[in-house]
Amino acid sequence: MTVALGGFLMGFDASVISGVVGFIETEFNLSKIQLGWSVASLTLTATLAMMVAGPLSDTLGRRPVLKIAAALFAVSAVASALAPSFVVLVVARMIGGLGVGAALIIAPMYIAEIAPAEVRGRMVSVNQLNIVIGISAAFFSNYLILKLGQSDAAWALSLQFGEWGWRWMLGIETLPALLYLLALLAVPESPRWLAMRGREDEALRILERVSGPERARADLREVHESMAAEAGKQSGSIRQLFQPAMKLVLTIGISVAVLQQITGINSVFFYAPMIFEQSGIGTDASFMQAILVGITNLVFTIVAMTLIDRLGRRPLLGFGLAGIAVCMLTLSYGFGSATYRLSQDSIDTLPAAIDRQALLPLKDTTFESDVAFRSAVSAAVGRSAFNQHESALISAAITVNPTLILAGILGFVASFAVSLGPVMWVLFSELFPNALRGIAISFVGLINSAVSFTVQLVFPWELQNLGNAGTFLIYGIFALVGLVVVMRLFPETKGRTLEELEHLLVRT
Repeated sequence: MTVALGGFLMGFDASVISGVVGFIETEFNLSKIQLGWSVASLTLTATLAMMVAGPLSDTLGRRPVLKIAAALFAVSAVASALAPSFVVLVVARMIGGLGVGAALIIAPMYIAEIAPAEVRGRMVSVNQLNIVIGISAAFFSNYLILKLGQSDAAWALSLQFGEWGWRWMLGIETLPALLYLLALLAVPESPRWLAMRGREDEALRILERVSGPERARADLREVHESMAAEAGKQSGSIRQLFQPAMKLVLTIGISVAVLQQITGINSVFFYAPMIFEQSGIGTDASFMQAILVGITNLVFTIVAMTLIDRLGRRPLLGFGLAGIAVCMLTLSYGFGSATYRLSQDSIDTLPAAIDRQALLPLKDTTFESDVAFRSAVSAAVGRSAFNQHESALISAAITVNPTLILAGILGFVASFAVSLGPVMWVLFSELFPNALRGIAISFVGLINSAVSFTVQLVFPWELQNLGNAGTFLIYGIFALVGLVVVMRLFPETKGRTLEELEHLLVRT
């Protein structure tokens, strides 16, 4: 649970930006690509950290790398909150990305190396559980700060939640980051790492605390047998990953790494209020519905934890991908059926800051797509004014079924949380042999993060140029392709020790 607090910080740091994007877009007058960059910059450095974190943990140990990650989270939170410009904000987010990449790789690796085989799936899933708790906490924290910004309470006014709301959203992470750094002082080193470094007495003492003397000695023997089998081979080399013996596990690892992100999960987590605003419900309601996303993610992650060692990894992946495909296609249909029309009454309800006279030529014109509506209104009132009041303009014009949109997004999040969310990290911790685990997880984690970076970067651009319906249709098609790949390629790994899986999957 302590090590998995890194997952909480990762989830919080990643999704807290969802409540900030609307404010910084107008604060710094950002283009859609710049807006995407402010979100995706964290993932860019997380990608780099993933390549370094595994090998660094093989050298320094798992615990020291986690301490470094905790310190980076704290520095990033403070710098983001105080950022005077877009460039400084991006740099601060990139510092946090280094912590995200390290925690995302090392926490599940540590847990897999210390957990007994029969509960390893659930224990590794604790890290994913903490990620989704962090995501939920960020959504709730953003909503709370948004409401405090509207409060007349003297203490809220003195802290300037209204003017500095987005800065408070980013800065509040400092508290859990410092708590994590302190808590790691009580965590022992990974026993498998200690054994691989010849520190057998220390490794045995820790394993005895985990599962008792007899089981500890048996586990230590398996580690020695695995190390003996690797003797004489080049240890921890990236070249070894591409040897014929590693073809199956590497293919599985890359496939699930790509699938987890290319189906659009971080578009929802990082832009949830923006997506809900597209259904015309307004800013406050969109922040509230983002909390529902976090709660759904949390509940179904717990469901996955109870099932992952009973049903296995493969059935959960199949069920989840099918659900993701259905929900994304539902969202595509829901947004594709929407129409946009500004009547005189709806124009009269718009904020006074909008030039209503400029909108009169568009009065009673029905737009069949969000792309056409945005283009016309932006041209009429100006890009800056449209960005600042986009939620109000869409709310005034749209005719859509918001319940269908909410159901599609919550169904998608539930399907992801019960499958790709926790299962990917469990598979990463299980697939690769002991000697290669650090560098292998870093490699597939890099691919996962690179795909995530691309998805986050282009999502605002996609909404602007492809529209809501087209964007979610693409995600649905990717999910269908992924379902076919999983059903044809993936083996079951539940209930086997790491050494048994190495013998089964690495084709020597």
